[in-house]
Amino acid sequence: FPFRLFPLREHGMNWRAKPLTWQEIQAFKRSKEVMQRFIRAYQLMLRFYGIILINEETGELKRAENWAERFQNLNRFSHNNLRITRILKCLGEMGYEHYQVHLVKFFLTETLVKETLPNVKKSALDYFLFTIRNKRKRRELVHYAWQHFKPQNSFVWGPRDKLLKYR
Repeated sequence: FPFRLFPLREHGMNWRAKPLTWQEIQAFKRSKEVMQRFIRAYQLMLRFYGIILINEETGELKRAENWAERFQNLNRFSHNNLRITRILKCLGEMGYEHYQVHLVKFFLTETLVKETLPNVKKSALDYFLFTIRNKRKRRELVHYAWQHFKPQNSFVWGPRDKLLKYR
């Protein structure tokens, strides 16, 4: 079987890769060694993207020292966006939903606030946001995106009336 670093319960681009079963995911979660390897794989990919996991407990992130060079790569090659979506979905499958929230907020901040990743913005809004399993956290992030989106009246990822009344 082709090995996947971030396996899912759905087919990806590689149709030879077998999707995980719910039982396999539960077995992974019960194995401390597997989960430690999973976090190491996540940290490896983050470093590739110019990001550092600064708190394993919370999932908090920051830019790596080489962020500018790595962000150039992210901006240049859109296939990275598919991988990031896959990582986000896998984080949810493996019980790291809090990691999902930090990673999506990181990309929303870099694309909408700091404007360092213009070519990731569409994926962050169309895909990354909607991998968030926790409905309340997803709403918070949609609201955060709306607050920083320019022009605000062109924001299509949530109903304007609800965004205005949020909180």
